Amino acid sequence: MDDRLPAHLEISGIIRAVQSQGGFATVLSKGERDAGTILLLMTERGKPDRLYERMPQLDGSRVFALTKTQDPEKPKEFEEYLTRRAQQDPDMWVLELDIADAERFAAVQHK
Repeated sequence: MDDRLPAHLEISGIIRAVQSQGGFATVLSKGERDAGTILLLMTERGKPDRLYERMPQLDGSRVFALTKTQDPEKPKEFEEYLTRRAQQDPDMWVLELDIADAERFAAVQHK
């Protein structure tokens, strides 16, 4: 049995958490309601955009991992990556978070 929270509920919770801290969060791409992959696009003034994706681990857990960082010299490359990713998985959610230290909302595990 899968004990994961449905994707739409997790997205709603992240949006509310970001907004309660004075940030902005918006759904850029709406995915499969219950089991869609979630990508978090993190924007912050003065920093390159970062993209985190929930990735399955060998132990069965699913944690957010950094999958792409925008190169300020090549901004189109980041956009193209998002486009390719959407073509690979039409059921994925993309949620943009615009707030300082956005990684805290993804419960990112740093190694």
